[in-house]
Amino acid sequence: MKTHPFIYLASQSPRRRQLLDQLGVRHELLLASPGEDAEALEEHIPGEMPAVYCERVTQLKLVAAVARLKARGLPPAPVLCADTTVALGRRIFGKPADADDAIATLRRLSGRTHRVMTAVALASPGGRARTSALSVSTVRFAAMPDRAIESYVAGGEPFGKAGAYAIQSRIAAWIERIGGSYSGIMGLPLHETAQLLLDAGVQFQE
Repeated sequence: MKTHPFIYLASQSPRRRQLLDQLGVRHELLLASPGEDAEALEEHIPGEMPAVYCERVTQLKLVAAVARLKARGLPPAPVLCADTTVALGRRIFGKPADADDAIATLRRLSGRTHRVMTAVALASPGGRARTSALSVSTVRFAAMPDRAIESYVAGGEPFGKAGAYAIQSRIAAWIERIGGSYSGIMGLPLHETAQLLLDAGVQFQE
Protein backbone atom coordinates (compact mmCIF):
# COMPACT_ATOMS: atom_id res chain seq x y z
CA MET A 1 0.00 0.00 0.00
CA LYS A 2 1.23 3.47 -0.86
CA THR A 3 1.73 5.67 2.20
CA HIS A 4 0.95 9.35 2.54
CA PRO A 5 3.02 11.72 4.72
CA PHE A 6 0.25 14.31 5.05
CA ILE A 7 -3.41 15.02 4.32
CA TYR A 8 -5.51 18.02 3.38
CA LEU A 9 -8.08 19.18 5.93
CA ALA A 10 -11.04 20.96 4.37
CA SER A 11 -12.24 22.66 7.53
CA GLN A 12 -11.81 26.03 9.21
CA SER A 13 -12.24 24.51 12.66
CA PRO A 14 -9.22 25.03 14.91
CA ARG A 15 -10.51 22.18 17.08
CA ARG A 16 -10.18 19.71 14.20
CA ARG A 17 -6.62 20.89 13.58
CA GLN A 18 -5.87 20.41 17.27
CA LEU A 19 -7.29 16.89 17.24
CA LEU A 20 -5.28 15.92 14.14
CA ASP A 21 -2.18 17.25 15.90
CA GLN A 22 -3.10 15.05 18.85
CA LEU A 23 -3.14 12.03 16.53
CA GLY A 24 0.20 13.02 15.02
CA VAL A 25 -1.19 13.58 11.52
CA ARG A 26 0.46 16.22 9.36
CA HIS A 27 -2.12 18.29 7.55
CA GLU A 28 -2.49 21.29 5.28
CA LEU A 29 -5.63 23.41 5.13
CA LEU A 30 -7.73 23.25 1.98
CA LEU A 31 -10.22 26.04 2.53
CA ALA A 32 -12.92 27.41 0.26
CA SER A 33 -12.07 30.34 -1.98
CA PRO A 34 -13.84 33.68 -1.38
CA GLY A 35 -16.08 32.98 -4.38
CA GLU A 36 -17.31 29.62 -3.05
CA ASP A 37 -20.61 29.52 -1.17
CA ALA A 38 -19.55 26.96 1.42
CA GLU A 39 -22.49 27.77 3.72
CA ALA A 40 -24.95 26.69 1.01
CA LEU A 41 -23.73 23.10 1.42
CA GLU A 42 -25.21 23.05 4.93
CA GLU A 43 -28.79 23.87 3.94
CA HIS A 44 -31.40 21.49 5.34
CA ILE A 45 -33.83 19.47 3.25
CA PRO A 46 -37.30 19.59 4.90
CA GLY A 47 -38.02 16.37 6.78
CA GLU A 48 -34.44 15.13 6.54
CA MET A 49 -33.29 13.03 9.50
CA PRO A 50 -30.31 14.48 11.38
CA ALA A 51 -27.92 11.58 10.73
CA VAL A 52 -28.79 11.56 7.02
CA TYR A 53 -28.27 15.33 6.90
CA CYS A 54 -24.90 15.10 8.65
CA GLU A 55 -23.56 12.43 6.30
CA ARG A 56 -24.94 14.14 3.20
CA VAL A 57 -23.36 17.49 4.06
CA THR A 58 -20.03 15.82 4.76
CA GLN A 59 -20.05 14.14 1.35
CA LEU A 60 -20.93 17.44 -0.34
CA LYS A 61 -18.03 19.11 1.46
CA LEU A 62 -15.71 16.33 0.32
CA VAL A 63 -16.76 16.61 -3.33
CA ALA A 64 -16.20 20.37 -3.20
CA ALA A 65 -12.80 19.96 -1.53
CA VAL A 66 -11.56 17.42 -4.08
CA ALA A 67 -12.62 19.74 -6.91
CA ARG A 68 -10.82 22.60 -5.14
CA LEU A 69 -7.65 20.53 -4.86
CA LYS A 70 -7.67 19.70 -8.57
CA ALA A 71 -8.46 23.27 -9.62
CA ARG A 72 -5.51 24.62 -7.62
CA GLY A 73 -3.08 22.05 -8.99
CA LEU A 74 -1.83 21.12 -5.54
CA PRO A 75 0.26 18.00 -4.85
CA PRO A 76 -2.00 14.94 -4.45
CA ALA A 77 -2.81 13.74 -0.94
CA PRO A 78 -5.87 12.36 0.89
CA VAL A 79 -8.57 14.91 1.69
CA LEU A 80 -10.45 14.87 5.01
CA CYS A 81 -13.82 16.51 5.66
CA ALA A 82 -16.17 16.46 8.64
CA ASP A 83 -19.49 17.90 9.74
CA THR A 84 -20.97 18.11 13.23
CA THR A 85 -24.73 18.18 13.74
CA VAL A 86 -26.64 18.78 16.97
CA ALA A 87 -30.15 17.34 17.16
CA LEU A 88 -32.96 17.22 19.68
CA GLY A 89 -35.29 14.53 18.43
CA ARG A 90 -35.66 15.21 14.70
CA ARG A 91 -34.86 18.91 15.03
CA ILE A 92 -31.44 20.02 13.80
CA PHE A 93 -29.69 22.91 15.50
CA GLY A 94 -27.11 24.48 13.20
CA LYS A 95 -24.82 27.42 13.75
CA PRO A 96 -26.75 30.30 15.34
CA ALA A 97 -27.56 33.24 13.09
CA ASP A 98 -27.26 35.79 15.91
CA ALA A 99 -27.33 36.17 19.69
CA ASP A 100 -31.10 35.73 19.93
CA ASP A 101 -30.87 32.50 17.95
CA ALA A 102 -28.06 31.23 20.18
CA ILE A 103 -30.04 32.01 23.34
CA ALA A 104 -33.15 30.29 21.95
CA THR A 105 -31.11 27.20 21.03
CA LEU A 106 -29.50 26.88 24.45
CA ARG A 107 -32.86 27.35 26.16
CA ARG A 108 -34.20 24.42 24.12
CA LEU A 109 -31.22 22.23 25.06
CA SER A 110 -31.30 23.23 28.74
CA GLY A 111 -32.33 20.38 31.04
CA ARG A 112 -32.46 17.88 28.16
CA THR A 113 -30.37 15.22 26.48
CA HIS A 114 -29.50 15.83 22.85
CA ARG A 115 -27.40 14.02 20.23
CA VAL A 116 -24.19 15.21 18.65
CA MET A 117 -23.33 13.54 15.35
CA THR A 118 -20.04 13.99 13.55
CA ALA A 119 -19.55 12.45 10.13
CA VAL A 120 -16.03 12.05 8.76
CA ALA A 121 -15.19 11.39 5.12
CA LEU A 122 -11.85 10.78 3.43
CA ALA A 123 -11.01 10.88 -0.28
CA SER A 124 -7.96 9.19 -1.74
CA PRO A 125 -5.48 11.30 -3.74
CA GLY A 126 -7.31 12.18 -6.92
CA GLY A 127 -10.67 11.58 -5.24
CA ARG A 128 -11.25 8.17 -6.83
CA ALA A 129 -12.10 6.35 -3.58
CA ARG A 130 -14.03 7.61 -0.56
CA THR A 131 -14.56 6.20 2.89
CA SER A 132 -16.66 7.57 5.74
CA ALA A 133 -17.75 7.02 9.32
CA LEU A 134 -20.38 8.46 11.67
CA SER A 135 -19.97 9.04 15.40
CA VAL A 136 -23.13 9.57 17.49
CA SER A 137 -22.85 10.82 21.07
CA THR A 138 -25.25 12.22 23.66
CA VAL A 139 -24.94 15.28 25.87
CA ARG A 140 -27.18 16.16 28.80
CA PHE A 141 -27.36 19.72 30.04
CA ALA A 142 -28.52 20.59 33.52
CA ALA A 143 -31.22 23.24 33.67
CA MET A 144 -29.42 26.48 32.85
CA PRO A 145 -30.72 29.79 34.19
CA ASP A 146 -31.22 32.54 31.64
CA ARG A 147 -28.43 34.62 33.15
CA ALA A 148 -25.92 31.82 32.55
CA ILE A 149 -27.09 31.37 28.95
CA GLU A 150 -27.00 35.11 28.24
CA SER A 151 -23.55 35.48 29.77
CA TYR A 152 -22.22 32.59 27.69
CA VAL A 153 -23.67 34.01 24.48
CA ALA A 154 -22.34 37.48 25.28
CA GLY A 155 -18.85 35.99 25.39
CA GLY A 156 -19.15 35.07 21.70
CA GLU A 157 -18.41 31.36 22.10
CA PRO A 158 -21.60 30.00 20.44
CA PHE A 159 -21.04 31.56 17.03
CA GLY A 160 -19.85 29.27 14.26
CA LYS A 161 -20.72 26.17 16.29
CA ALA A 162 -23.54 23.70 15.76
CA GLY A 163 -25.94 23.80 18.70
CA ALA A 164 -24.50 27.15 19.83
CA TYR A 165 -21.88 25.72 22.16
CA ALA A 166 -18.44 24.14 22.41
CA ILE A 167 -18.08 21.31 24.91
CA GLN A 168 -14.52 22.35 25.80
CA SER A 169 -15.68 25.87 26.77
CA ARG A 170 -17.00 27.14 30.11
CA ILE A 171 -20.47 25.82 29.33
CA ALA A 172 -19.05 22.46 30.43
CA ALA A 173 -20.01 23.54 33.96
CA TRP A 174 -23.64 22.81 32.95
CA ILE A 175 -23.04 19.45 31.28
CA GLU A 176 -24.23 16.68 33.58
CA ARG A 177 -23.00 13.77 31.47
CA ILE A 178 -22.01 12.66 28.03
CA GLY A 179 -22.18 9.32 26.26
CA GLY A 180 -19.98 8.40 23.33
CA SER A 181 -16.97 10.23 21.94
CA TYR A 182 -15.75 13.43 23.60
CA SER A 183 -13.58 14.21 20.57
CA GLY A 184 -16.56 13.52 18.33
CA ILE A 185 -18.55 16.12 20.24
CA MET A 186 -15.63 18.52 19.76
CA GLY A 187 -15.85 17.96 16.02
CA LEU A 188 -13.62 15.03 15.01
CA PRO A 189 -14.04 11.54 16.53
CA LEU A 190 -10.46 10.37 16.98
CA HIS A 191 -11.08 6.62 16.88
CA GLU A 192 -13.13 6.64 13.68
CA THR A 193 -10.83 9.20 12.05
CA ALA A 194 -7.69 7.27 12.94
CA GLN A 195 -9.12 4.08 11.44
CA LEU A 196 -9.99 5.82 8.16
CA LEU A 197 -6.53 7.36 7.94
CA LEU A 198 -4.67 4.17 8.83
CA ASP A 199 -6.67 2.16 6.31
CA ALA A 200 -5.75 4.75 3.67
CA GLY A 201 -2.03 4.51 4.44
CA VAL A 202 -1.65 7.90 6.10
CA GLN A 203 1.50 8.12 8.19
CA PHE A 204 1.29 9.10 11.85
CA GLN A 205 4.16 10.98 13.45
CA GLU A 206 5.80 9.50 16.53
